[in-house]
Amino acid sequence: MLRSYMVPINRAGWPFIAILAILTVVGALYSQPLGWIGLIVTAWCTYFFRDPERVVPARDGLVISPADGLVQTVGRATPPPELGLPEIPYNRVSVFMDIFDVHVNRIPIAGRIDASHYRPGKFVNAALDKASEDNERHSIRITTATGAQIGVVQVAGLVARRISCDVREGQEVRTGERYGLIRFGSRLDVFLPADISIMIAPGQHAYAGETVLADLNTSEPSRLGEYR
Repeated sequence: MLRSYMVPINRAGWPFIAILAILTVVGALYSQPLGWIGLIVTAWCTYFFRDPERVVPARDGLVISPADGLVQTVGRATPPPELGLPEIPYNRVSVFMDIFDVHVNRIPIAGRIDASHYRPGKFVNAALDKASEDNERHSIRITTATGAQIGVVQVAGLVARRISCDVREGQEVRTGERYGLIRFGSRLDVFLPADISIMIAPGQHAYAGETVLADLNTSEPSRLGEYR
């Protein structure tokens, strides 16, 4: 029960929390309302940088969501050129993170980081489809033990002004491993080969490190969803 309430805070958040806490104390000395406002903002910042443990599915071939949030789109799209993937339509799953979602990003499948590239850009609303092309982003390409290549793109949003990616080219990574963070509000695009079945539908909520997006080892058709 304690683990449900005592959620760890990502270390990237402590400087922000500390600064807001100091400003809250200073504001409270001048005005009680300022103190209450500062307390609320500090509490929200603490909540934003939470970093809960996740139970990661361990079977080979599963592609796990790299982000918490709403599955905004599932469809075909050409990967960004910096990924070094063929310029043909891939399956793209886009997960949109609002300011209340956990923003710690996780590796979707075990393998080797064969490309890592930062691209500056705009900061339009990450919920818009053009954000994948125009916004600031950091892209990585993962090659699995079987040779499958998966692209993962961190896309900055309207409020987001900092993308953190902590992996490097040549690094071996495990499924569910923490690898980055975006603040505040953004999206993750996962690019999968066109012949891979998608196991999640638009409108569902994904959880980083736990929700299965696709299965490289199945021949069943992609799953569809409907509102009821």
